[in-house]
Amino acid sequence: MAAAKHFTYVILGGGVAAGYAAREFAKQGVKPGELAIISKESVAPYERPALSKGYLFPQNAARLPGFHTCVGSGGERLLPEWYSEKGIELILSTEIVKADLASKTLTSSADATFTYDTLLIATGSSSYVAHVMNICLLDQVIKLTDFGVQGAEANDILYLRDIEDADKLVAAMQAKKDGKAVVVGGGYIGLELSAALKTNNFDVTMVYPEPWCMPRLFTSGLAAFYEGYYANKGIHIIKGTVAVGFDADANGDVTAVKLKNGNVLEADIVIVGVGGRPLTHLFKGQVAEEKGGIKTDAFFETSVPGVYAIADVAAFPMKLYNEIRRVEHVDHARKSAEQAVKAIKAKEAGESVPEYDYLPYFYSRSFDLSWQFYGDNVGEDVLFGDNDPTAAKPKFGSYWIKDGKVVGVFLEGGSAEENQVIAKVARAQPPVADVEALKKEGLDFAAKV
Repeated sequence: MAAAKHFTYVILGGGVAAGYAAREFAKQGVKPGELAIISKESVAPYERPALSKGYLFPQNAARLPGFHTCVGSGGERLLPEWYSEKGIELILSTEIVKADLASKTLTSSADATFTYDTLLIATGSSSYVAHVMNICLLDQVIKLTDFGVQGAEANDILYLRDIEDADKLVAAMQAKKDGKAVVVGGGYIGLELSAALKTNNFDVTMVYPEPWCMPRLFTSGLAAFYEGYYANKGIHIIKGTVAVGFDADANGDVTAVKLKNGNVLEADIVIVGVGGRPLTHLFKGQVAEEKGGIKTDAFFETSVPGVYAIADVAAFPMKLYNEIRRVEHVDHARKSAEQAVKAIKAKEAGESVPEYDYLPYFYSRSFDLSWQFYGDNVGEDVLFGDNDPTAAKPKFGSYWIKDGKVVGVFLEGGSAEENQVIAKVARAQPPVADVEALKKEGLDFAAKV
């Protein structure tokens, strides 16, 4: 076996967080040869949200190198050449199968070994569509074949985790042009993919077991708008049931989806969104864990000195709510990466950085819709504005009130200024004396804070 390759810093994982961590290392003056990114993927880090949005546009679709990190936050696009110029080694198409934190050694499936002084775990979740269904059983990529679902091995039953999956989806959409698509799951990505397929002139049906779409964030009042809007676009929605089997033709191509309620849906393409867990299995028994992730401090250092965990895998202290949380979103992936690298370099210099003080933030765009959410969706929800799905320019939202204070705000159709205002409210947590007055005041309440 070849001798282990040593780096001062290793980022394990090639997602969004890896790109932002690399940029921060470069800003902090990392020397050539000190830093490596080890990734299963065959390309340099890129902005994953593009896969369910711009990548699927019928015209002027996004393609690499257009959305390498860090363009998603308005920063420089880090092409593979950028890493070379900075002396950062991109070790791509490399799957790490063993991590020994005690000896600071990583081993790949090809039996190559890498050693490090400081490790950043940025392995992400097992499925990019982790929001879609409440099946969270495995640490590997979750597919319906894992559960013995009848017919799940048919062609054109697709998943969306990475750019390879996105390319398979694009190829299937071209091969089955104007066909019938079934999206299994009504979460974040299910909604975005359904919109993308409809925009590509597919006959789209969404199937999900919950009573309304995106229940992890949406109230029934918010969901009623999006379900109505999607229905008006011609998307069929079937709630309260799940896919239990698939039919295929003689070529092995999927032709139908069998539902638990007895219905059978014709299908040329099926996109499945089933949940995943943070990819932490390499570190089991070696680091403290919490909330399904790797427990860290406010600087993203784990219970093992010199080992940091960022983005989806980190269970970190959320200062605003005084509790340990795990956040699966690109905004946190970017910011946690930067915080961890700043903390690493400050510690080396005998200095310190402020604790991570994150305000939860989620957003989505589909069709002509665009929403943002800040804060915590707990307590009593107060719907405001016009949530009529037939409105020409819908603008509405919701406040969440807990212990007499606003703790979360959602807004559809807001301007950049209005979105900044709701973020300010979610952080300030102003008191609310009269809920009925708040409902009438709507967005004007936020503008006064």
